[in-house]
This record gives sequence, C-alpha cells and structure tokens, in this order.
Amino acid sequence: MGAEALTRWQRSQVAVIAGLGAPVIGALCRTLRWRVEGAEHHDAIVAAHQQPIFAFWHGRILAATYFWRDRDIVVMTSQNFDGEWIARIIGRFGYGTARGSTSRGARRALVQLKRDVAAGRPAAFTVDGPRGPARRVQPGAVWLAGATGNPILPFHIEADRYWTVRSWDRTQIPRPFSRAAIAIGEPFHVPDPAGDGVVAEHQQALERILGTLTDRATALLVS
Repeated sequence: MGAEALTRWQRSQVAVIAGLGAPVIGALCRTLRWRVEGAEHHDAIVAAHQQPIFAFWHGRILAATYFWRDRDIVVMTSQNFDGEWIARIIGRFGYGTARGSTSRGARRALVQLKRDVAAGRPAAFTVDGPRGPARRVQPGAVWLAGATGNPILPFHIEADRYWTVRSWDRTQIPRPFSRAAIAIGEPFHVPDPAGDGVVAEHQQALERILGTLTDRATALLVS
C-alpha cells in the first residue's frame, strides 16, 4: 500500500502524524546528551569506500533515527498505513525508503535496497522488525550484506531515563535532557550466502553481537 492506495481520511491522518511527529522527535532528541563509543568503525567503512548496512533492534528506532540523520540512509518500511506515516517522518530526517516488509513485498524491497547500496547509499534494518519476535534477527540485513559485499554495522542505544511503550518491541522513548549512549560494533562481514543455513548462521552471530553491544551501551551510562 502506497500513499495512492490510502483513503482521503488516511492521507489526512498521515499528514497530521508526520507534521506533528517529526518536530516533536527533533525537539526531544536535541536535548539528549550523547556518549559515543565505536564511531571509528563507521568511519573505517566510509574510508574503505563501502556502504554501512546499519543493524539495530526495533525498540531503539526513535533515538537511532535522530542520531544517524541526514546521511541518505535507505530503510525498509511496511506497505500499510503505519508504514506511510513512518516513511513521512523519517523522510524529514534525511532517510529514503524501500517499501515492503517481512510479510509483504520483501523481495521487491530488498532488490531496491541492493540497487541503492550499489549506487552508493547506506541501508539500515531494524533487524527484529517489523513485528518480532523481539531481539531475534530476521534475514534481511544478512542477505543484503552477502549480496552486495558491504559490511553490517551493528549498534545499540540506551538512555538513562526513558518511557517504555507497551508494544512487542518495548520501544524506548528517552526523556528530555536524559543521557544516551550508543555502542557501535566492528564491521560484520557476510560472505555471499549460498543457502539458508549460511544466512541463519550469520543471523545468530549478529544476535550475539547485538547482545554484547546492548550490555556495553548500558555500561557506558554508569561508567
């Protein structure tokens, strides 16, 4: 479902949500005090003239959207009403979109992402999204890394004070003027995957890496 498939009422709702949501997110995140570890891993990928494929948990989407803003990153968004307003909001932070999800249009969206990465644009995945299970890596990021030869850049963000949304991913919304820590991991390379077993093996490895980065980001807030 694209904007053209929405009803007039839905299009109006999308406009209102995006018009209010983007400024609120920007105003909130500008108050955060950041501690960053591992930025050199991102810089190394860029220096090697490769494109990072960002990988993180869905529950940290708000802070991540702001932190990595204005880098022309392409992300996959669902083909439904929620996907439309999300695409509008992140578009205001300098992101592009490939429309699809694990349940609908995934193949087409991944093909578009492959083209975008080949054209010199980074990509990003909420690797357990869009519906979970929480903190279980889905195959999209691993497949794209293997298909393009570009590395995955895993990271995790934690805030010291936050609200938690009652959702499957327990989305974290940092409170104003809270401290936020981002732990960025080393580039994670995937050989061109020859089969489902190879992809599954790297999904499990990426889960372990993100678990380690979760612990590290939490530790940065108390060190």
